[in-house]
Amino acid sequence: MFPLLLNLLLAQSTPPTPPPEEVVQPQQVRPLPGQLNNIPTFNSNSPELVLKEGILLSTFPPTGKKVPTAHLNFPFRGRFDVFAHHIARAEPPEDLRSLYLGIIVHNPGSTPVKINILQAASYLSQPDAPFIDLPSLSRNTLGTVYAGPGDRVMSDVLRGRRQNIFPAQIEIPPGQSQMLLNLPIPVKGLTPPLNGRSTLMRLRSNGTVYAASMAMFAKMNTDGGERAPSVKEWQTLLESGDLSGPRDKTPTPLEETGKPRIYGRVAGVASGTQWRALVTDTPKTRYLTIPQPGQVFSYAIDTLHGGTLGTNQIQSANMLVRYPDTAYRAHGNYGIQYSLKLPLYNNTQNLQSVSVSMQTPLKEDQLVKPGLRFFSTPARQTFFRGTVRVRYKNDQGKSQTKFMHLVQKRGQPGEPLILLNMKSGDRRLVEVDFLYPPDATPPQVLTVATQPQTK
Repeated sequence: MFPLLLNLLLAQSTPPTPPPEEVVQPQQVRPLPGQLNNIPTFNSNSPELVLKEGILLSTFPPTGKKVPTAHLNFPFRGRFDVFAHHIARAEPPEDLRSLYLGIIVHNPGSTPVKINILQAASYLSQPDAPFIDLPSLSRNTLGTVYAGPGDRVMSDVLRGRRQNIFPAQIEIPPGQSQMLLNLPIPVKGLTPPLNGRSTLMRLRSNGTVYAASMAMFAKMNTDGGERAPSVKEWQTLLESGDLSGPRDKTPTPLEETGKPRIYGRVAGVASGTQWRALVTDTPKTRYLTIPQPGQVFSYAIDTLHGGTLGTNQIQSANMLVRYPDTAYRAHGNYGIQYSLKLPLYNNTQNLQSVSVSMQTPLKEDQLVKPGLRFFSTPARQTFFRGTVRVRYKNDQGKSQTKFMHLVQKRGQPGEPLILLNMKSGDRRLVEVDFLYPPDATPPQVLTVATQPQTK
């Protein structure tokens, strides 16, 4: 699940180098407490590379549509999220028309429906958020540190922002439709002519609506300039169009264990927008005892089939509806927020130095050795790039909120997000929040470590 946009950009780069040496770090890996909520997410990510006009994801009823199988018949009401992540490439290279991404919502009822846009962001790779080299750990107080459109979108929504291109509310008259999004993915002037757009919207509707994402090339004005497709043109495509293409690889059935496993891209409605967890020793305790000096334990993040890190826990969101050739679950949980509370407790008689960090171990299902595998030197592929918010009380008892931007290569142990000096009997609540970015590859772990005692 390495991002396709980067794969395409790197296709003509240097030949692959042999992987670095593996290092096994002894640390217990625990299942993550909590669970996903049941708020639905409209998840439009297949095909990721869009070369053909058509329907990307439609939850409209199939009745009256020219291609009924392109419509999944799933109504939304109340809270739901909309996630879309697609790439455009000039094909052939001289065809430099912009590809428009349209997300339409329809009110099938007899009274107006209002949709509140709570938080929302949509960015292009070029020029909004190019993939650039960044340090493995950076302060990101203002949200100005990012690499890739998914990284920037998730950082905005984590901060509760609504980008100014989105209104606070739209109202849809009875029986009518409106566009939630109607934005281009331009390729003209880019080398190679390749671009991507990531979008996430948190919405609340006071009535039933259906939604669809579609791809259409820009319409041309008489002066040769481009214009966005109209609502009527999008409606025509919705009613008479077929699924967009080219289709992504068909996923491996979940029950099959052979390699290589194809996860597929997601096109459907996933169940869940947020994973909340109070991480304690047991469900009946109110604290998380820190590791003994020199010891480490970790909690699995975003585990999936074939990558549970020995926990046997699958965190991938279930699909409520999906197309038959797309992912069986929302592997990667793109756009889903992890909200984790760790009430740390020092039960020793001594002052202890405790760190909390994110790590990207090598993916495995059952741990072959008693610990997680990392590389001695960083690998080439970036497996996580995103912003993490950490809230805690520092050693002086003052409340702190830090936004830290992480870039982790495959098999990278990571650096501490925070370091606490905890006195004997000290309790310290640490809250970790992040939205899993679409340019990342699971799984990760959240690790608590106590430094060895110095003699």
